[in-house]
Amino acid sequence: MSRVGVLLLNLGGPDQLEDVRPFLFNLFADPEIIRLPFPWLQKPLAWLISTLRFEKSQENYKQIGGGSPLRRITDEQALAIQEQLENKGQDAQVYVGMRYWHPFTEEAIAKIKRDQIEKLVILPLYPQYSISTSGSSFRLLDQIWQKDPELQKIEHTVIPSWYQRSGYLEAMAELIAQELDQCPDPDRVHIFFSAHGVPMSYVEEAGDPYQAEIEDCTARIMKALNRPNSHTLAYQSRVGPVEWLKPYTEEAIPALAEEGVKDLLVVPISFVSEHIETLQEIDMEYRELAEESGIENFYRVPALNTHPVFINELAELAIEALEAPPRPLADAIRMKKRIKMYPQENWEWGLTTTAEVWNGRLAMVGFIALLLELISGSGPLHFAGLL
Repeated sequence: MSRVGVLLLNLGGPDQLEDVRPFLFNLFADPEIIRLPFPWLQKPLAWLISTLRFEKSQENYKQIGGGSPLRRITDEQALAIQEQLENKGQDAQVYVGMRYWHPFTEEAIAKIKRDQIEKLVILPLYPQYSISTSGSSFRLLDQIWQKDPELQKIEHTVIPSWYQRSGYLEAMAELIAQELDQCPDPDRVHIFFSAHGVPMSYVEEAGDPYQAEIEDCTARIMKALNRPNSHTLAYQSRVGPVEWLKPYTEEAIPALAEEGVKDLLVVPISFVSEHIETLQEIDMEYRELAEESGIENFYRVPALNTHPVFINELAELAIEALEAPPRPLADAIRMKKRIKMYPQENWEWGLTTTAEVWNGRLAMVGFIALLLELISGSGPLHFAGLL
């Protein structure tokens, strides 16, 4: 019998305050987060951002206990999936590989090789596919695979996205219904789906399916919920002076308040674990914004974490992937990217209304403006609640 493994992929987060600075460096050293026209600028810029901004970022983590709970929760998810697989008669070892902090993807791969795994399912803990989440992890894995003959012997299959799975939709609808039923007037509550944003150019120029998948996912959850509540989809955590997917969460909440919404239930649709973006950005920043805007009751649906229906669905998904024909990493990287530098977009702010971020040549004014925004933290820069 083949030795079977399941590799869970996630973003990662600093376990303690001392980890914040190196975590930020790793994050912004990834060109899928901040794309620059010259690769040699990537690490110096990442060093600059992490050096100048880590103290402010630490303050955000202090508000949620001094570190991210993401690793602990992901480890709990891995254990729960492994137990569920065993209950279904599938002997498998589940591994965790984080993109920007321990345990890094490379650490998980070392364990997979050590355990002599022969069949591997690569399962991102991102329900929807995007260049900057699953895509970044897949490309890293593909690079590792191409350089290692031992890994090339492992039969592997990749699951690009899984938001349409019935168990996931059922679990999300169940959590929303539980929150609604605790409200004095459930039907009056406006359901607000907040997803992590991506630059508009990723969708329009690079063909990222993320927006389409998020919109489809929202519609499917509302259908599974089968309630009369009105709902809105918006995007949080945008970075830099470029246009991201709209509407922005920080603008949509006041707009709903102006329309007379008094009861708001926020659903973190692109996150399956509690972390800085749910515990600090949504629970604290957006709650304060909502209250200042005139919303009287602010509720939030918890992340799935180890919800039994959700865990069972991921175990079923892994088993189906093992029984299906292998899907290699190269087939799962769904973008044929035409953009070669930081996405060219319309300015959200700038020296003139017609300024371009990049126009095929290095626009130094734009570059300086981008640096100032990243360093100062003013304006729309706000990635993952970290800056």
